Amino acid sequence: MESRARLLGHPVHQQLIVFPLGLLATALLFDLVYLVGGNGTMAFVSYCLISVGLLTGLVAAPFGTIDWLAIPAGTRAKRIGLLHGVGNLVVMGVFLGSWLLRRGTPEAPEAGAFVLSFAAGALALVTAWLGGELVSRLGVGVSDNAGLNAGSSLRDHSSESGRAPLKGR
Repeated sequence: MESRARLLGHPVHQQLIVFPLGLLATALLFDLVYLVGGNGTMAFVSYCLISVGLLTGLVAAPFGTIDWLAIPAGTRAKRIGLLHGVGNLVVMGVFLGSWLLRRGTPEAPEAGAFVLSFAAGALALVTAWLGGELVSRLGVGVSDNAGLNAGSSLRDHSSESGRAPLKGR
């Protein structure tokens, strides 16, 4: 099933999720560095990374919703997509809680901020796996013209013209 929201032949959601995922995962690493060394700058960097991770997550989410709405009802992909999307809303909410706990003293967060961020990080591993299941196993967001010898997505517009998929799957 091809993505409904594409840019230059590729799903927009898959292009954008690398930002919140990477930023929020990196925030966890800076939290660990802070917890080991006590350098307040590391905690402040984590606070900033969470801020931008939340914002970029808000940008990526609507494109995932557009793709999810196009999945046929009653399919495993629809159920997995729902778990993926709702799970990521929870991840964002828990990271938001961590961010809120840090606001007063971002260079010296209270313990609850770390508990929330690490819990969100653990849940994000599950939701990322669900996203991988959608794409890699169920083919959601994968071009109907995909294959080992498929042409460039910048030149191949056969999906828009209604031509048959390329051989070599």
